[in-house]
Amino acid sequence: MSDLFAASGLDKSGPRPLADRLRPTTLAEVAGQDHLTGLDGALTRLVHSGSLGSLIFWGPPGTGKTTVARLLAGQVDLGFEQISAIFSGIADLKKVFESARGRRLGGKGTLLFVDEIHRFNRAQLDAFLPVMEDGTITLVGATTENPSFALNAALLSRARVLTFKSLDEGSLLFLLGRAELLEKRELPLTPEARLALARFADGDGRAVLTLAEELWRAAKPDEIFDEAGLAEVIQRRAPIYDKAQDGHYNLISALHKTIRGSDPDAALYYFARMLDAGEDPRFLARRLVRMAVEDIGLADPQALVHARAATETYEQLGSPEGELALANTVIYLATAPKSNAAYKAYKAARKVAAERGSLMPPKTILNAPTKLMKQEGYGADYSYDHDAPDAFSGQDYWPDALGRQHFYDPPERGFEREIRKRLEYWEKLRLERGEG
Repeated sequence: MSDLFAASGLDKSGPRPLADRLRPTTLAEVAGQDHLTGLDGALTRLVHSGSLGSLIFWGPPGTGKTTVARLLAGQVDLGFEQISAIFSGIADLKKVFESARGRRLGGKGTLLFVDEIHRFNRAQLDAFLPVMEDGTITLVGATTENPSFALNAALLSRARVLTFKSLDEGSLLFLLGRAELLEKRELPLTPEARLALARFADGDGRAVLTLAEELWRAAKPDEIFDEAGLAEVIQRRAPIYDKAQDGHYNLISALHKTIRGSDPDAALYYFARMLDAGEDPRFLARRLVRMAVEDIGLADPQALVHARAATETYEQLGSPEGELALANTVIYLATAPKSNAAYKAYKAARKVAAERGSLMPPKTILNAPTKLMKQEGYGADYSYDHDAPDAFSGQDYWPDALGRQHFYDPPERGFEREIRKRLEYWEKLRLERGEG
């Protein structure tokens, strides 16, 4: 099956977008993914081994997933087939599989790249399993959705997930430099506007090159755009950053830490700064939910409820009314009691689970639906906690090979004492400010 650009008539014989003309020709030219394509990157190591195995590429749009898939096919001498889950069904898959079988009879393998693979349903995803297992295809699927939720376990067990990162500012500026070399002309931008253009792209390499094309089309001879002119040309509001050029990641870090540090005024300031810079309120809403579970946790379980309610309120009202609900949450989270006990316990449990593997739980706490399982001791001597004093039997629930572990330390102070402490602090601060 032809690739999407050829299918659209955008092959090398016709006009091609700048992003397509700048596609890397080697893994080393891929920008922003050094953990995958650098000298010691995961994909570089696979190429040197001469064998790939099936892969799932997970990451935001415009980070190079399609380009890398094409490069891999050439690096390990595989035939390349590309389909999109948006436009394909079982019948299309069968055609691709038959083509791959024919190619295999001729002694050549096939790399099948599936864009938006998360859009396939379970039955369609199951169709890949036999041809992955017998080597008919090497599957490379691309998705912007979390594979753990978007793809079924059977497919994930047969493929390795590799994460593509949003391009940082340096990588986006590197792409703009390559574009200028290709076009043999500089972008009509001041240095500050050049940085703003990279921020507009929000980590998307294809987007920054598309914006560059817009600027070259719009610029008059000898015209140079500053930040305001850039925003007017591309019809997007330029983010407002101070002279120190605090960026997106600096501000979200500041917002998170001021909420963790229980300073509602500073938290509101950084929240407002990000909105004023054009940040997507949905991104802020997601981060507030994260703060509720990471930094407050069980010290105030209502924090998560409040953050989720504010997120839903924003979706219902939109901007600017919905932003007030998010501002309420900023204040609530900043003034709430703090505890990362659940967060630390979860991380510790994940670490032990990853290091110790699939240990068998004690047979005592396993069900025994069959006679054989009863004979093997499943469910033997189980203590039903509700029958024990205070509904607590104290029995051992841990795998024998692991032994009892301890992860969770509840907050030292109770909820009421923590609230009272914060109220006393803010009352003291109010008096110091002379607010009566």
